[in-house]
Amino acid sequence: MKQGATDQIMFLPKRIILVRHGQSEGNIDGSAYTTTPDYKIPLTQQGISQAKHAGTRIRHIISDSGTNNNWKVYFYVSPYERSRSSLREIGRSFPKTTVIGIREECRIREQDFGNFQITERMKVIKETRDRFGRFFYRFPEGESAADVYDRVSSFLESLWRDIDMNRLNHEPSNELNLIIVSHGLASRVFLMKWFKWTVEQFEHLNNLNNCEFRVMQLGVGGEYSLAVYHSDKEMEGWGLLPEMIADQKWRAHAMRGDWNEKCPWYLDVFFDDLGNDSDDDDKDKTV
Repeated sequence: MKQGATDQIMFLPKRIILVRHGQSEGNIDGSAYTTTPDYKIPLTQQGISQAKHAGTRIRHIISDSGTNNNWKVYFYVSPYERSRSSLREIGRSFPKTTVIGIREECRIREQDFGNFQITERMKVIKETRDRFGRFFYRFPEGESAADVYDRVSSFLESLWRDIDMNRLNHEPSNELNLIIVSHGLASRVFLMKWFKWTVEQFEHLNNLNNCEFRVMQLGVGGEYSLAVYHSDKEMEGWGLLPEMIADQKWRAHAMRGDWNEKCPWYLDVFFDDLGNDSDDDDKDKTV
């Protein structure tokens, strides 16, 4: 918690959980996009089962295996059919009394690949993207990952205002958990923005599997970290580099607002060699 500008205490969510939607018809047959708009692609029966199972697992985490009843959840969901359907199935694991609210949020929708997608054309386009770079490549008539990053960043700012102004109607005596049901790319760029990962680091990240989730949990000092719940092996499997994993482990114990001076991409990765203050002083004396 922290002191806000209005002299009210801001109680931070204990967890922010990012969930990818369940398996969709488009995941098993790319030709579905040639006749059905991307946002209308439904879940498969397996996708429905995946979402139900994800809801059970997430409630298990939030309730500390059923030993904790002092918690609430608030959902954000992409407007796409497959994410809304996933939310409905996930929600079956949560009693109505535990759900503070649900909000549809267009800024966490899927990356726009254009309108109806011709299978063979998309295959060539995605091969081009792999050569060009996944973050900056913009699909014809669609978006790049950089475009998605911009709108997800805007959502993140709104999310913080919701928390800061208590628009979620959170009762401080309960642990608050935010669950964001979205898409693979939107979740990856959310993490990229939050943890200040570089474009190069983003390029190493693997997509989430259907109904796979990432748990950002408050550490002992008030910083969010993936390492509180997830193991090193899991994070390595997601494509996090060793220095990224080390930073997550640091965040699990860091005090809120601290800066990780040992985090290389905050400074060292951008410079081959930096002089120290004494070097600058010596140069000044010779002028």
